[in-house]
Amino acid sequence: MKSKRTFVKLLSALIALLMVFSSIGFAASAEESIGTAKNVILFIGDGMGVNTLEWTKAELDVDLFMDAMPYKGFSQTDSKNGTTDSAAGATALACGKTVYNSNLGTLSVLIDGNGATVSSYMNVSEVAKKLGKKAGIVTSDENSGATPAGFSVHTYKRTLSEEITLQQMNCGLDLIWAANNGISVKEDFENAGWTYSSTMLELQNLEDDKPSFAAINGPIYYETGSKADAPLSALTTMAIKRLDNEDGFFLMVEGAHIDKNSHANNKKQMMKAVLEFDKAIANAVKFAEEDGNTIVIVTADHETGGITFNEEKGEYEYTLTGHSGADVPLLVYGSDELVKDGAAVKNTTVATFIAGKLGYTEKFPDGKYNFLFPFALIGALVKSIFT
Repeated sequence: MKSKRTFVKLLSALIALLMVFSSIGFAASAEESIGTAKNVILFIGDGMGVNTLEWTKAELDVDLFMDAMPYKGFSQTDSKNGTTDSAAGATALACGKTVYNSNLGTLSVLIDGNGATVSSYMNVSEVAKKLGKKAGIVTSDENSGATPAGFSVHTYKRTLSEEITLQQMNCGLDLIWAANNGISVKEDFENAGWTYSSTMLELQNLEDDKPSFAAINGPIYYETGSKADAPLSALTTMAIKRLDNEDGFFLMVEGAHIDKNSHANNKKQMMKAVLEFDKAIANAVKFAEEDGNTIVIVTADHETGGITFNEEKGEYEYTLTGHSGADVPLLVYGSDELVKDGAAVKNTTVATFIAGKLGYTEKFPDGKYNFLFPFALIGALVKSIFT
């Protein structure tokens, strides 16, 4: 009898919680479309700060194509923790929300005076799909890396590689091309409706129009002369060709090795990664010029290495092995509405701008759910179970 009363109390408490859920709306602000573009291509140079580019140009005595982008400003990158990691940086650029480090498309449990809140936010890949466009991701990182994950999944922790890969299998995107993380299983992806590729040659020979998932066995970096090369610039061109259609597309391209090599303070390899990333941008802008209805955005999730010009030595140098809070470049082709020359905007502005330019007129940023668990009801639920 006592167990029956306990069950009734528990059921009542759960109903009360559900009533709270149903009464709470999305924590979102409306963003009106300010004119649309057929396609938007977003480049994220992971760890690419202003001095990353300046050091590369000075050291190698080269010009970068991205310097010719018509509109040049800066992006502010702080997360809710302060200096951002790649997960929170990707979430800001994908979902238009400032979250805690490690969060991917979500705001993890936030405890304040009202209770505990759990939220999840739509990303611009999902926006594109909702609008009937295609959407894809190309990265030199593994598919479960923080930046590609931020544009394809929703989880509170970036290290959950298996969960991220599983979510990507069912995310509804048209293309994910990345380095093999050792977790993705060809049979599983094919059963989920994808065409699975593991080499550049297989990608080049794709003939079907099914969603394409590539887990490349080897580095997606730059041309070395090997037949196994899968340069980011070439993959970018191939992805654009595959996604291009009459309804339009969204594509995110990440150059991950700028960050990876700056963590190691390896300037030589970092600069090679910058040059390959720059070639990929040039390829995309060439397409945009020919297409006439494509916006190309170049930015970074954060700066890595604390690269600083040493006045006494007369040269740039690394001062950190981690991230800094420095503003990062924000460069645009195809629109003057995202950033004014020399101005700085919050990184979340990028996602909001992309959603608007894709033609999304509903609320954005938009939470899929935003549940509030008041402390009083949590206490009542616990009490009903144990008394």
